Amino acid sequence: MERREFVTSLVAGGCAGMCVDLTLFPLDTIKTRLQSQQGFYKAGGFRGIYAGVPSAAVGSFPNAAAFFVTYDCTKSLLGARGVLEAPHLAPVTHMLAASLGEIVACLIRVPTEVVKQRTQASPSSGTYRMLLATLSEEGVRGLYRGFGTTVLREIPFSLVQFPLWEYLKTLWSWRQGHTLYSWQAAVCGAFAGAVAALVTTPLDVAKTRIMLAKAGSTTASGNIPLVLYDVWKSRGIPGLFAGSIPRVTFISVGGFIFLGAYEKVRTTLL
Repeated sequence: MERREFVTSLVAGGCAGMCVDLTLFPLDTIKTRLQSQQGFYKAGGFRGIYAGVPSAAVGSFPNAAAFFVTYDCTKSLLGARGVLEAPHLAPVTHMLAASLGEIVACLIRVPTEVVKQRTQASPSSGTYRMLLATLSEEGVRGLYRGFGTTVLREIPFSLVQFPLWEYLKTLWSWRQGHTLYSWQAAVCGAFAGAVAALVTTPLDVAKTRIMLAKAGSTTASGNIPLVLYDVWKSRGIPGLFAGSIPRVTFISVGGFIFLGAYEKVRTTLL
């Protein structure tokens, strides 16, 4: 991967991340409160829907930049004269690249997500106070609570979203006979994101419960099957898909903005 392409992926990814995270933050707050153990209204309801936004603002650029740099570098290494250069192996390349990108991005995403979600569920506490409280009670490890759950949620999500996005772009491009415009790539991103969001909602519920759980509790230990079983036992199937409507809406619109902005900035810079 050439230096110019590396910088392009870095800047385009970072800009795309900030666009989507800040634009759709209220929807994310509502989703978090719907999934909270204490219930939607006790977690704040519709009050203070921008609680935790500083954490999202700080983390969104480096998080998205890390993902796309890893994603594009891996695609370049494996796909262009690499071991998976055959066209029929393209989905495998996209799956591996997206999975690796998510693991790297989660090193930045999880600490900001922990602080953000705890602030969303306790709007009376500010972002900075929540960060200090987490560090004083649990140390740096507390900021990475739910890391494994987040990775296990993001990888299946990316395994669905990115191969589907790339396939839809290729199909649409082939049918119209030229490269897609940015808005067309954004439409493909919206559809791919909606599908991926719906099928991975139970993992997102588990991640939210683990991040919000009281330190030392059974839920805080991060046992995903146990958390999902508890949710199913207490709230049934609807509980496993709690917040699915705002999540699908958020990620569908987010996919449109995120992948559309990425393509637009990338095309402009190249």
